[in-house]
Amino acid sequence: MVRLDEKIDEDIQAIFTSDRPWTTIVWDDPVNLMSYVTYVLMELFGFTREKAHELMMKVHTEGKAVVSSGSREEMEHDVARLHEYGLWATLQREDQSL
Repeated sequence: MVRLDEKIDEDIQAIFTSDRPWTTIVWDDPVNLMSYVTYVLMELFGFTREKAHELMMKVHTEGKAVVSSGSREEMEHDVARLHEYGLWATLQREDQSL
């Protein structure tokens, strides 16, 4: 029988050593203008105006959009940068449903 603390350690280890990518999700909010969200996506991720507008419209119409993917650490950094610009963003594993 596996002790509970060993199981927790294994789960934590799997989170940080997994090769499954993580994603950064931008969520719709009632505060930021659509033009501002487009600007932030262009500024932080280097998207073209068209791509940034497309992602902003997805956020606006569907409530969320994936804006980047990579390692957990990279996505934590992206989320923090988006928060600095006042956008609501989270990260999750790519294979988890929203």
